[in-house]
Amino acid sequence: MPSLKDLKNRIESVKSTRKITNAMQMVAAAKLRRAQDAAEQSRPYAERFAAVMGQLAASVGDTANAPKLLAGTGSGQTHLLVVMTAERGLCGAFNANIAKLARRHAEKLAADGKTVKILTVGKKGRDVLRREWADQFIDHVDLSEVKRVGYGDAQAIARNVLERFDAGEFDVATIYYARFINVVSQEPTAEQVIPADFDAPEEDAAASTLYDYEPGEEELLADLLPKGVATQIFAALLENGASEQGARMTAMDNATRNAGEMIDKLTIQYNRTRQAVITNELIEIISGAEAL
Repeated sequence: MPSLKDLKNRIESVKSTRKITNAMQMVAAAKLRRAQDAAEQSRPYAERFAAVMGQLAASVGDTANAPKLLAGTGSGQTHLLVVMTAERGLCGAFNANIAKLARRHAEKLAADGKTVKILTVGKKGRDVLRREWADQFIDHVDLSEVKRVGYGDAQAIARNVLERFDAGEFDVATIYYARFINVVSQEPTAEQVIPADFDAPEEDAAASTLYDYEPGEEELLADLLPKGVATQIFAALLENGASEQGARMTAMDNATRNAGEMIDKLTIQYNRTRQAVITNELIEIISGAEAL
């Protein structure tokens, strides 16, 4: 049975931990609003950009002049998985869920006889995946010194991926990230970026508006597709940023509540132990007095 001193020290330790988790919760809440606004403001642009690209891709189709980023290499043998997670932990299962989705897809591709290559953004995903897939790692992007992710960071990652595609290192590239739903829900998402995969435009929307492009669709696609890869990566980074702060806020809130419950239980145990000690001392005093 722990002594009074041990119980008191443990209570003080848990109280100190609760102060830390409560402070981290408030910091995450402050960062969440900015990150959530950035993610939500990027969605209309990304969706409209994808819609325009989808119309261009539908008009080009499978013509011989279709850009390589749209038509692909003609092979699906080598897959590049771009796994984007956080640089820091203490955010619940946020990082683990993204890595789990990527690992499940990697295992399926390997079972189908495909070659898997992995590029990680954020050290937490790298730490999880390299236990089983270290031989498939080809690069890592460190964003630990970046205070606020910008489009330039996404461009650097996109440039890395595009250079490897032009060098023939892979045939298909897929990014993995968490799409922000709300504070308690972040959805792990896999999105193919190379070759470009756009949803076909709805017939009513396509028929209602006709565009005449200058220069032609092929030239526009050749110029816009690399920007499209950077846009998709940037949107994923923003979604990840909001998801990370939401997950951390929820995790720290749960930790703070658990610490409070533990303090209550330890306090009750401390009081009972103290009462037992006092009772024993009184018994000893009374017994000594009767002996005299």
